[in-house]
Amino acid sequence: MPRLQALDQKYVTGPAKDLLDGIQTELGFTPNLIRTMANSPAVLEAFVESSAALRKGVLTSRLRVQIALTVAEATGDRYCLAASTAFGKLAGLSEEAIIDSRRGRSPDSKEEAILQFASALVAQQGRVSDEDLTRLRRIGYGDADVAEIVANVALSIFTSYFNHVAGTQVDFPEAPNLPASVGKARE
Repeated sequence: MPRLQALDQKYVTGPAKDLLDGIQTELGFTPNLIRTMANSPAVLEAFVESSAALRKGVLTSRLRVQIALTVAEATGDRYCLAASTAFGKLAGLSEEAIIDSRRGRSPDSKEEAILQFASALVAQQGRVSDEDLTRLRRIGYGDADVAEIVANVALSIFTSYFNHVAGTQVDFPEAPNLPASVGKARE
């Protein structure tokens, strides 16, 4: 049950209305997360502008969604799991790739390094080791990549915490529970 109200878009005015209308145009609907964030135009603007800025970065949309899936699984955010699963399919991720991403895994070693780093960021509250950074650098990631991974993880944590507090009603198809046997061969 929602603890913060998702606003009815037709009653929102000012800058928040412009942001909601932009999202409606871009996605074809306005997700409950966005309508709930609209309770504070500053929060909505922070989310929308941060998301837009990160779309201009060096990480691909595929990697950004994979990071979001990794973080949503780590934080137990059912809303972001559902939304990121839907967006992952739009970004071309297969069901297997979505499940792998939720587990912080990928058959691609460069992707997996990013997802493992994202997992470490969440688990260690940002206090990653020199070895964690060295692993990324050894396979070719630089400071810009690391900075954007941190920013994407932080944005995902923000939305997860927001959803936990708000009790945001899931308006995407629910993400299935992870099958127990998937990924065991690589563990």
